[in-house]
Amino acid sequence: MKNKGLLLLLGYLLFSLGITSVIMELVGTHWYFLAWLERAGRLLAFILKILMVLVGVLLIVFARTDWEKEKRESSE
Repeated sequence: MKNKGLLLLLGYLLFSLGITSVIMELVGTHWYFLAWLERAGRLLAFILKILMVLVGVLLIVFARTDWEKEKRESSE
């Protein structure tokens, strides 16, 4: 996979922004550049933040998976 580093960076960014924004929402504050999420409603903003965390984790897992090794092991 030639874009492994880019996927890892994007995954870590999504995960860290999502988790910190959920924690900051519990405290009563928010990231300024994610304020547009709050305009659609608090529930939708919370769901989108949780989706950011999940997509970030999935990108990290997919980027770190050795697909050639998995292919060899499944054919044995």
